[in-house]
Amino acid sequence: MKKMTNHFEKLAAIDVSEHVERKGNFSYLSWAWAVDQLRRHDPSATWEVKRFDGMPYMKTELGYFVEVEVTSNGIGMSQIHPVLDNRNKPIAKPTPFDINTSIQRCLVKAIALHGLGLYIYAGEDLPKVEEEKPSEKLMDNIKTTAFELSQLRNTDPATVFESMNIKNLSQLNKEQAEKALAVLEKWFKQAQEKIMNEQK
Repeated sequence: MKKMTNHFEKLAAIDVSEHVERKGNFSYLSWAWAVDQLRRHDPSATWEVKRFDGMPYMKTELGYFVEVEVTSNGIGMSQIHPVLDNRNKPIAKPTPFDINTSIQRCLVKAIALHGLGLYIYAGEDLPKVEEEKPSEKLMDNIKTTAFELSQLRNTDPATVFESMNIKNLSQLNKEQAEKALAVLEKWFKQAQEKIMNEQK
């Protein structure tokens, strides 16, 4: 008797770890890579973005949602996904870019229902990446640069951090802290140049 091919098993056996992208505090499987792998294993695979009154999203009292159905090897699997920001929180007034991003994430999850990368969603909606804490030296540099910048601007460090949407320095991971320092150093340099030009 001929053994039937288990397409789910084949896709589920693929190691996706090298194709996971990090956004904020969460990790996502690259949608382009997921589509590539799906089509390589099933060239006839298709997907459909569901429409709600002609729109590619559904607005409810709880927020906005998108739905994508992926058909592979004759089996259709549908996934519904809320429109979320990079903190995994619902967006009250999403932009077209937010809708498109959620559709891509929804597409990846619908593909995962066919096996590809399903294991990374085990136990929670999106797998969290272990955050690397910034060093004390990096944090000291941030505080020092913010203080020096505040002196040039005739304000205070709290106002500087507020303009960067930073409410609590202790909540920054290493990547966020490095970006914050880069911005502060850029602003500090611009403030110095402005003062020098005014003194000429």
